[in-house]
Amino acid sequence: MPVVECVGVTKHYEGMPPEVLALRGVDLAVEPGEMLAVMGPSGCGKSTLLHMLGGLDTPTSGEVTVLDRRIDQLSETQRARLRRGEIGFVFQFFNLVADLSVADNVELPMLLMGASSAEARTRRDELLTALAVDEHAKSSPRELSGGQQQRVAIARALVNRPALLLADEPTGNLDSAAAGEVLAVLREQAGEERSMVMVTHDPRVANVADRVAVMEDGVVADVLRPGEGEVIDLRLLSPIQVGSS
Repeated sequence: MPVVECVGVTKHYEGMPPEVLALRGVDLAVEPGEMLAVMGPSGCGKSTLLHMLGGLDTPTSGEVTVLDRRIDQLSETQRARLRRGEIGFVFQFFNLVADLSVADNVELPMLLMGASSAEARTRRDELLTALAVDEHAKSSPRELSGGQQQRVAIARALVNRPALLLADEPTGNLDSAAAGEVLAVLREQAGEERSMVMVTHDPRVANVADRVAVMEDGVVADVLRPGEGEVIDLRLLSPIQVGSS
């Protein structure tokens, strides 16, 4: 049973003409424990698709099933509870609360779900240690490097033990060294108990994913498997062999 499944998903934004067709009939499934990268040129529908999977937006037509629930049929309150408890989000610009300490940022989602302060502290300490940022627990996010801030953001996304992790350009604001560190952490977090969908322009992300969904003009144009030697040539949006020039 897929953790995520989209069937014939479309999204139309109406307003000033012409009408924007962000998604034109997306069919996609993500299996338990799978790390899926979604790639393609700007404006192809990647972020719109991620918003659908996270319940941040609803489709114009089609079905979106997340963790055995038709998320497109849930109320906003039901979607919000699903996001808080079972879906973790990691963003390019971290989205940490600047006025809270690192520790408080990580605890916050768990407290919002009704956990006790003691439970939240225990889980926070576990994640900050696992992600090697425990020594910064009392720091402000402003005092951390980009890579460290992204590690804190990942800890926050994992604090409620989500079955699905969604990442929007998680390495887009990082230098090469920090991006490599964050990708290693994300790869470690994908497994039997957690699936992951990452929207990205970064070929390095594709290389650590189990599959890569290539989007073009609002549809999934191709699905590649980096483990079998395929990566994306973003200039051509076609499969090329790893190591070829």
